[in-house]
Amino acid sequence: MSTQTPEISLEFFPPQNLEASFRLWDTMQTLAPLDPRFVSVTYGAGGTTRELTRDAVTTLHKNSGLKVAAHLTCVSATKAETMAIADEYAAAGITDIVALRGDPPKGTGAFVPHPDGFVSSIDLIESLAATGKFNIRVGAYPEAHPESPSQAANVEWLKRKFDAGATEALTQFFFEADSFFRFRDACAAAGIDTSKIIPGILPIENWTGVRRFASACGTTIPAWLDDAFAKAGRDGRSDLLATALCSELCTDLIEGGVEKLHFYTLNRPELTRDVCFALGITPKNQFRNVA
Repeated sequence: MSTQTPEISLEFFPPQNLEASFRLWDTMQTLAPLDPRFVSVTYGAGGTTRELTRDAVTTLHKNSGLKVAAHLTCVSATKAETMAIADEYAAAGITDIVALRGDPPKGTGAFVPHPDGFVSSIDLIESLAATGKFNIRVGAYPEAHPESPSQAANVEWLKRKFDAGATEALTQFFFEADSFFRFRDACAAAGIDTSKIIPGILPIENWTGVRRFASACGTTIPAWLDDAFAKAGRDGRSDLLATALCSELCTDLIEGGVEKLHFYTLNRPELTRDVCFALGITPKNQFRNVA
């Protein structure tokens, strides 16, 4: 059992307009003083934010003083195009990549590799690892990827990612600590170093939207959460409930030996900040001004 203050990392998505850009900088101003290990910037489905992601990553790297990890996927690009992006990151001094297969464009059905592209996340990981330039993080799924035939196959796929050169895995979000602990036990039994598996935490900014997302990605939704947020909504206490539930989840994970947490901020910093404060994570560094 551990009760130490955890290390954190943070995930953002790239802004698509001027207002969203200001929101991202405000989010960084609020959360950067919490001294995250790194921050990551996502890719949209089908690679739709490829240029926006690249711009956000390079700007944050130059101006924030934080370690920035760029998401990179296999979708809608040749191997040469994908590795050219990776080379640009390396040339800019960005050495952290979150390597994912990626979601296909909306409405196109299942993932189909580009004829000249990477066929899977493992294919991408191997190529990135072969360059010797990157620290490679990958995705992990405590309740199995929706396309995985079984949890055993899901765990084996994660093991193959580590064997291919991944250095750390960030999990999909979940609502109860036992979901992570069961997954961690299964990974340990498969010979995976579980200290490299970092639980992904999603503070619930909007229960309706989170519930819809959870249903789409196969995350178990406890029935009591529907009742809890319905009552909290009537009382105007949804944010208070979200903070309490997320803090409790993180505390359970820490007491179970977790030392690092990865927060999906949705570019809205308040709940993440409040949860971190509740966990004893206090401001350390000041955010560098973005010019």
